[in-house]
Amino acid sequence: MPSVLVVHHTPSPALQELLEAVRDGVREVEGVEVALRPALVCSPLETMEADGYVLGTTANIGFMSGALKHFFDQIYYPCLEATIGRPYGLYVHGSSDTTGAVRSVERIVTALRWRAVRPPVEVVGAVGGEQREACWELGGLVAASVAGLT
Repeated sequence: MPSVLVVHHTPSPALQELLEAVRDGVREVEGVEVALRPALVCSPLETMEADGYVLGTTANIGFMSGALKHFFDQIYYPCLEATIGRPYGLYVHGSSDTTGAVRSVERIVTALRWRAVRPPVEVVGAVGGEQREACWELGGLVAASVAGLT
């Protein structure tokens, strides 16, 4: 059965809302499993076993969270050849800006040769219905991609 791995750093209620929306979006696609893994404990094996990814992070001083960077540090070389072309999505939450965090993640996934299913969901400040819907759609798009529906 195809699967989506959601690798996240979720230190706030706002990020928890976005994570739950992504999870619910993946679950809307029949026949796709979803696994939620904190970025600090997600392994290269879990990454290689998944068919697609959703990455979630805070924007910290113009960069992705240290937790997501740690994830990339752990999986980069083991997954470099094994995960080429896999679909991914990204959501980022920041209090004032998300640009640097998005850029830092995109630099790494470009090197991994993963394929974005849509532009990143960037949320600045409070989370509302529009942002939750965008994350729900993000999860659904990655799930549809691994299910061969797109």
